[in-house]
Amino acid sequence: MSTESLKSEFIEIYKDKIKRDGADKLLDYLINKSDFFTAPASTQYHLSREGGLCEHSLNVYKCLCDYLARPRVKETYGLNASEETAAIAALLHDVCKTDCYIVSTRNKKDKVTGKWTEVPFYEFKDKLPYGHGEKSVYIISGFMRLTREEAFAIRYHMGFAGTEDARSVGAAFEMYPLAFALSTADMEATYFVESAEDENQ
Repeated sequence: MSTESLKSEFIEIYKDKIKRDGADKLLDYLINKSDFFTAPASTQYHLSREGGLCEHSLNVYKCLCDYLARPRVKETYGLNASEETAAIAALLHDVCKTDCYIVSTRNKKDKVTGKWTEVPFYEFKDKLPYGHGEKSVYIISGFMRLTREEAFAIRYHMGFAGTEDARSVGAAFEMYPLAFALSTADMEATYFVESAEDENQ
């Protein structure tokens, strides 16, 4: 899917699901004052290409919606997040990655010919080193108010793979099941949906 198609899909879902005060200003920031729709999702791992960040956000949204639709999640876990909360948590969990990637070049040896060629790659240079999940919460909160559940979900979306104390992650998951759900959706998108996509490129 093209970068423009991904952008259109993101904006359509965002406008349809997120109606909170300040949401329009946050969307304007993403569209006109950041590189959210052209940035990669990572430097070399998942979706390291133009538009990768938007694509990853959409993948996480779809994975989260699937997770939240499970009867067990609703009936046994008691997790009944609104459509707006699901959209906010998933679509915006990685806004911390905006304006952090710089296109550079390096030499790479061609496996077939053995010749060295100059290839583009992304460097990560964070101008606002405020952490990962907490930076996303900080950016979003500058435009619109998050519920505590949304803030905790975004803050701890890296789960046990992040740099946070494991006890804090466990406590956040126990107190706010949406945090566990978002972390699960993020891992599913990264390790299954996107790794399969990257292999087919």
